[in-house]
Amino acid sequence: MTTRYDEPTRIAKAANTVIRRLAEAGISIAGTRALRVRGRSTGRWQDVVVNVLTVDGRDYLISPRGNTQWARNARAAGSVQMGPWWRRRQVQAVEVADSAKPELVRRYLDRWFWEVKNHIGGLTPDSTDAELRVKTVAIPVFELVG
Repeated sequence: MTTRYDEPTRIAKAANTVIRRLAEAGISIAGTRALRVRGRSTGRWQDVVVNVLTVDGRDYLISPRGNTQWARNARAAGSVQMGPWWRRRQVQAVEVADSAKPELVRRYLDRWFWEVKNHIGGLTPDSTDAELRVKTVAIPVFELVG
């Protein structure tokens, strides 16, 4: 896996905090969900907001900013908690093989490009299959199981 991390600006962090708090209260904006993952070095719970992509009844998490803290923590922990505070559930986070990423990322871009266009490694919904194969290696993708 190639390491890429597009750190959010202070404005993006502030906006994400507001959207995360809404998601934690059960209010989804354009498919957002609350995610909790245990920190790999501190052991403390980290809260973030994510978009959950559902394909053929399976849920996926995609980290458009690359190898973010939540993605590294999910990889190390092997599981995450999803949902609002009163209805959180623990699910396994299984990293998807690089060969399966292009189609999932394309679907993610079809739905959320307007939101992630500035930090998904230059990909667009019109990116070629070859571009997707090359660039999705640096985008963590997890299937949520359980």
